[in-house]
Amino acid sequence: MSYPTVEEKLASLKITPATPHELRCMEKVSRGSYEIAVQRTADILDEGYEIFMRSSRSSMGVAGDSIVAMFSAHGDLVNASAGTYLHAIIPPIVIKYILKKYRENPGINDGDIFYTNDALYGGIHNPDQVAIMPVFHAGELVAWTAALSHTTETGACEPGGMPLSATSRFEEGMNLPPMKIGQNFRINNDIIELFSAFGIRAEANVTVDLKARCTTADRVRTRLVEMCEREGADFVTGLFRRMLIEAETGARKRLMTWPDGVYRCVTFSDAAGLKRGLIRNCFLTMTKRADHLTIDFTGTSPENLSSYNAHPQAVIGHLANYIYEYVFHDLPISSATFAPLDFIFPEASCLSPTPRAATSNAVMICTGAMSAIANCISRARFPSEDWHQTTASMGNGGNAPVIAGTSQWQMPFADMIAYTINTEGQGARCTHDGMDAYGFPWCAFGRAPDVESMENEFPMLVPFSQHWPDSGGHGKFRGGCGTTQFWSVHHVPMLFFLSIADNSSLQTPQPLFGGYAPPTVPGITIKDTKVTELLARLDDGTLDFHALIRGDFGEVQTEPNGRSARPVEADKTISVLMSTGGAGYGDPLDRDPALVQKDLLAGLCSAWSAREIYQVVWDPVRERVDVPATESAREATRKRRLARGKPYVEFEKEWSKRKPPEEIMNLYGSWPDAKPLAPVFRP
Repeated sequence: MSYPTVEEKLASLKITPATPHELRCMEKVSRGSYEIAVQRTADILDEGYEIFMRSSRSSMGVAGDSIVAMFSAHGDLVNASAGTYLHAIIPPIVIKYILKKYRENPGINDGDIFYTNDALYGGIHNPDQVAIMPVFHAGELVAWTAALSHTTETGACEPGGMPLSATSRFEEGMNLPPMKIGQNFRINNDIIELFSAFGIRAEANVTVDLKARCTTADRVRTRLVEMCEREGADFVTGLFRRMLIEAETGARKRLMTWPDGVYRCVTFSDAAGLKRGLIRNCFLTMTKRADHLTIDFTGTSPENLSSYNAHPQAVIGHLANYIYEYVFHDLPISSATFAPLDFIFPEASCLSPTPRAATSNAVMICTGAMSAIANCISRARFPSEDWHQTTASMGNGGNAPVIAGTSQWQMPFADMIAYTINTEGQGARCTHDGMDAYGFPWCAFGRAPDVESMENEFPMLVPFSQHWPDSGGHGKFRGGCGTTQFWSVHHVPMLFFLSIADNSSLQTPQPLFGGYAPPTVPGITIKDTKVTELLARLDDGTLDFHALIRGDFGEVQTEPNGRSARPVEADKTISVLMSTGGAGYGDPLDRDPALVQKDLLAGLCSAWSAREIYQVVWDPVRERVDVPATESAREATRKRRLARGKPYVEFEKEWSKRKPPEEIMNLYGSWPDAKPLAPVFRP
């Protein structure tokens, strides 16, 4: 195998130096023409993005968990229309690999379609798949286009494309290196048959999504050819180079406003797939000097014998989720904006594993990197002119239920339920609470499907969907609340269910400036309860999250949220699905009592949290906060805090002697530096 090395992949993320021809072409692009043409590229990409969603079959594609992009002839990302910024990092690695390896054999020609989903060659994980097309004009290669999305079936050892039980890449189903799957603007029939075979659990989802990617990439290609015919190929070449230069200039200018320094954040999780244990899923050290960032992951736990590992470009893609959304939000989605960033990855860590590692749940181990970069950048920005954009991390839970079976329409399916992952709470902002049910941290513009659409598409009944009270991290400004949803099997005798998560007993994100992390998300079911009987008893009470957890409708069972595939019978088992809230910002004692009152009245905050965390005195009869009594309670709490306090040197000396119990250290590595204790053996 000749997959690119880590060094080659990181080098591919850097923009190719401008050629003399590109610089000459750039000089011919006037300022007015440039502004119009940049907007035109955005319009082309938005058209492609809409086509992509309307053409896709799997839930993630329909929800917009995708990206449509255009690239220079060298393979550098110039602009994109994104539901998820995660994929913005990937195509340049793949395109530059194709340019290097395939020019002579099998060749690069007009009408070719290339495809890949293998993380060894630059992907995220194999459910994330990309179609790439070269753009020719007058026989010359002038650009590339790509369309990427997540398809929740790969023929892996478990349905849904992200098997928790996988221990090596050989158990994860289809892994395609970059390959030519079509010529003359047509997909080869043998490739369609290959996808049908690997997607046998959900053949329609897999083959339709394949065609949707190719259709979208071709539409953007067509529009770029039209631009070349209208303005000339030299204009497009000069436009693309100028867009790259201005994007890099804008990124460096923004970094210059931050104070130089070293910023660190350490995050943990409680499992790697089905393996329980403490894991330091990210030790991030960010060094900022002038207009440059170095991001070092040394200190992250070793790779593990599960699918919770990620190759370096996947980690960088997860950083892009936050950076493009919150830092470079007004710059093009471009390779050039990442030009001022360099990365250091320790070998054989869970964020840079050896080639045989399973990586289908790369997105789950990368929750630590997503949370840590939000924490470090927010602290770096707070003393700058951008202080008002300081934002605590989202929960980044990605608690993803997967169901598979035969639907009420007699169609085989294996899909991820997009509702919960697309309704996580936003991290608290430095001047406002985070948005409730904000969205999907991996897909800022993704859409939660309507319950009626879910019930029509899948054999399930959803009696309620609501905000999850107290799910946002508490603080002066709280994180946005997530959602909770109760569902049961309907119309069919049974289906298979599994759940992907890692925050059942320990939350990964670190809050900001005294705020709280969001609560953990265990797996919850109501044992041996017939749904039809439950619904018939509703005259005796209210069916909502609080009533279920209180046990009004049956015995509550909890377990780790990461659950392997299991059968679920119709009308007998209830699963409670929950999306996490965002992290909090600032001391809860500084929260305006009026905001606590508002949350109490809206059912977003419990009376217990108001009393114990915010120290708010609440009159449940008048439904009003007693402000003078609240101030007295808070002052007493502050005095108790001071009485418990001790000098940092004394605290550190005591804290450094502590160590977690040995029985949970099987994933961590050596203590405390998290170095590998032995090579991971994969047969």
